[in-house]
Amino acid sequence: MQDTKHIRRQRLKLILIFAIFAAPMLTAWAMVELRIGIPDQHTAHGQVDLALPMLDEWPLTTSAVDDQQAWILAFDCAQQCEQRKDEFWRLHRALGREAPRLTRLRIGGDPEPLPGEMTSQWRHFPPWREDNSVWLLDPRGRPALAFDASVAAGDVLDDIQYLLKVNPQ
Repeated sequence: MQDTKHIRRQRLKLILIFAIFAAPMLTAWAMVELRIGIPDQHTAHGQVDLALPMLDEWPLTTSAVDDQQAWILAFDCAQQCEQRKDEFWRLHRALGREAPRLTRLRIGGDPEPLPGEMTSQWRHFPPWREDNSVWLLDPRGRPALAFDASVAAGDVLDDIQYLLKVNPQ
């Protein structure tokens, strides 16, 4: 009697151990198969625009690629230029120790650059350009994300921080 009780208790313990280790696997399988609890939205606020040319093909008055190690935040300064360049200067400072990995390129507006900023002008407006758009380009000048004028600077900062995190130096 005592032995059967002991054996049952040991079997119950073994079953519980299997259940504890199998439960996460079964839960994950159910989430994938039934599409429960998996977010449908992406986290990037910008759009991947494959039609955008490389930065060196943009019709700019000055060459924009100085440093091959830094990401480039290019923004069109057609309207509310003082506010926009201040927002992106603050965004750049908010990166903290990652700030040297980003260069700002302001296209249009006052030719006097803020610290950490390059300036240029459009020679002619390309067909893909929209007023006050923002583009994030990788260190080689390839477009990574495009933001329209309605995207807040904080959302652009979130996307930049994420890209810098997943692309270590």
